[in-house]
Amino acid sequence: MLGQTNYLAIVGGGRQPKFPQNKRSQLVIWDDARQKAVITLEFRTSVLGVRLSKSRIVVALLNSIHIFAFSNPPQKLSSFETTDNPLGLACLGQEVLAFPGRSPGQVQLVELETGNVSIIPAHSTPLRAMTLSPDGEVLATASEAGTLVRVFSTANCTKMAELRRGVDHAVIFSLAISPSNLLLAVTSDKSTLHVFDLPHPRLPTNRTQAAASPTEEPTNQKWGILGKIPLLPRVFSDVYSFASAHFEMGEEAPPGSHYVPPLGNSYGSPSKGVIGWRDDRTILVIGAGRDGRWEKFVLRDGDDGKRYCLREGWKRYLGGS
Repeated sequence: MLGQTNYLAIVGGGRQPKFPQNKRSQLVIWDDARQKAVITLEFRTSVLGVRLSKSRIVVALLNSIHIFAFSNPPQKLSSFETTDNPLGLACLGQEVLAFPGRSPGQVQLVELETGNVSIIPAHSTPLRAMTLSPDGEVLATASEAGTLVRVFSTANCTKMAELRRGVDHAVIFSLAISPSNLLLAVTSDKSTLHVFDLPHPRLPTNRTQAAASPTEEPTNQKWGILGKIPLLPRVFSDVYSFASAHFEMGEEAPPGSHYVPPLGNSYGSPSKGVIGWRDDRTILVIGAGRDGRWEKFVLRDGDDGKRYCLREGWKRYLGGS
């Protein structure tokens, strides 16, 4: 996992047991410029996620988060208990760190400078995905239900928006916020990439929606007065994506193929639909497994005034040519 220029986090361990979270593991920070390991950390259980910055190393285990200074030798700064976190969820910004709370659906938000901790009751079911904006001021989360993505301000933990992926259950694969902090991309096991407008604490919200207080439900300007009718079914007041596209999920790796599940995935299946923003108009969706590939999508304005998400190309990087 590339966390900063020239550094790579590598996780190793002994023979994989039936329950991967129960094995001892070793985390090695590799300096690619010097071609050598510069930091080694050992843990009694599996490392499920790693995040790196210029000053910190964050390690996610099944029921805890550990923060180290990026130094040699590394100094342990703090640790926090979490609910079961088999996906190794953690988001590291320059000023804040977000990860699951002690109860399912909660988010713990830590100010790195002061150590102050805030609790965000984001969902009523366990978290499935989360992401910070590049400036660290916006947090987006999704739960195992997979129907809604909730957006929070990290400055005061208020809910700014509620974005609807759909009305039926789905497994959210990835969330990612664009370099401008104003667009959110979402992928799920429906093989669909959704793109939403995103409110931002520092900018006017008339392009999308008014920011909502913790007890208020956001309204969608697209629905006009309909979104303000109290007894109208909830689905009519939700904010939907302005563009969507189909992406290829690929096939599972066949048995005995020596496929190693990626870091942060203790379920033993390949990562799919991992999102990367190249710029505010270009999205890459990356998958793994037997048919590992990346797909390139671009956002374009149509003659009808609407915005569209179009696939521009793809390339395999694993398996066949």
